[in-house]
Amino acid sequence: MSDSTPVVIAERTAEDIVILTVSRPSHRNALSLEVVEALRAEVARVASDESVRALVLTGAGGVFVSGADIAELKERTRADAMRRINTSLFRAIESLPFPTIAAIEAYALGGGLELALACDLRVGTASSRYGQPEVGLGIIPGAGATYRLPRVVGLGHARELIFTGALISAEHAHRIGLLNRITPDGGALDGALELARTISRHSGLAVRFSKSLLNLSQELTVDAAMAYESTAQAVLFETEDKRARMSAFLERRSGKSTPPRSSE
Repeated sequence: MSDSTPVVIAERTAEDIVILTVSRPSHRNALSLEVVEALRAEVARVASDESVRALVLTGAGGVFVSGADIAELKERTRADAMRRINTSLFRAIESLPFPTIAAIEAYALGGGLELALACDLRVGTASSRYGQPEVGLGIIPGAGATYRLPRVVGLGHARELIFTGALISAEHAHRIGLLNRITPDGGALDGALELARTISRHSGLAVRFSKSLLNLSQELTVDAAMAYESTAQAVLFETEDKRARMSAFLERRSGKSTPPRSSE
């Protein structure tokens, strides 16, 4: 790959959906340090952009992210582990204020699956495969899978996937809740964009509040969660967007109009 070829390609749709494509097809888009830093820069760039409605992560060449770059991983030391090279990137993705969707073709293994787990939603193709094979390489999933995977699929399924290092099918992944949707092969990006466009039609502020509250839901007491929820709802109740959307709903019910797209 030439120096002029980016390993992460950023695009933006008319609906203000950002698409980040990992482009290292000669290595099945494996997560090298170069890819991680390029993703980190793009994530930082969009994090404070209030106009972004959603982000889609995908891979070039018909593959999502096959995993970490094993050649690089083999040379990493305990100091590298403590630097949390991948962990900090995935945490930044998880913390983005708008919804994120992984569009998965072919493989999401090891660090690739951990990247997908850092996203809010996952769309995979019919022949895609998933797994955390790290124990077979003498290491553990060290970039969030021991934390996020149980929260997505349950502790029992997470234990089996991590202890065995097994690869599972898209159908299996969907059955245990790892995938939100399955598309035909070659259709992961289209499926993810369809989901993102559905999200983008709703109130941006309401969606952002919803994500924040869902992220906090497993960390708070019920009383604290209800207090945060009530506060968010109080803010939304006073917005012009809320009034316009509810007025449009009532008018549609009487057959008078169609709803405007929110600018929030």
